[in-house]
Amino acid sequence: MAQKLSDNVCFALYTASNALVRAYRPLLDEFDLTYPQYIVMQSLWYSDGVSLKEVSNSTQLDSGTLTPIVKRLEAKALLTRKVSAQDERKKVISLTDKGLLLRDKAKDLKSQLEAKSSMQPEDVEMLRKLCLELADKLS
Repeated sequence: MAQKLSDNVCFALYTASNALVRAYRPLLDEFDLTYPQYIVMQSLWYSDGVSLKEVSNSTQLDSGTLTPIVKRLEAKALLTRKVSAQDERKKVISLTDKGLLLRDKAKDLKSQLEAKSSMQPEDVEMLRKLCLELADKLS
């Protein structure tokens, strides 16, 4: 059993996650985005014109969390939701010109945060892989 709280892997991941979100906050404020909104935008920057389910799968956000985020981003004119031409039960989420322009403006956020962490790139990559492996094994 762990001797103290910080000996727990789950606590270390929790505090690191919170620290990352706090570090991103001032960077994202410039773009009027929250961290969850940024994750959704990143998902669309990688794969635009997809269903809500596909965004949910790529962001790991459930539809109850994702839908209000998408609505806020739509209100900011960063994306649109339209009925799919192939299946009218589904909505296709697409970036607007403003959303595409934001991608170009926000492209350096990740490198800014990595520089702020002072971690070596290979350590960052190893941490990323281990976190994804842990998430996969626990899912």
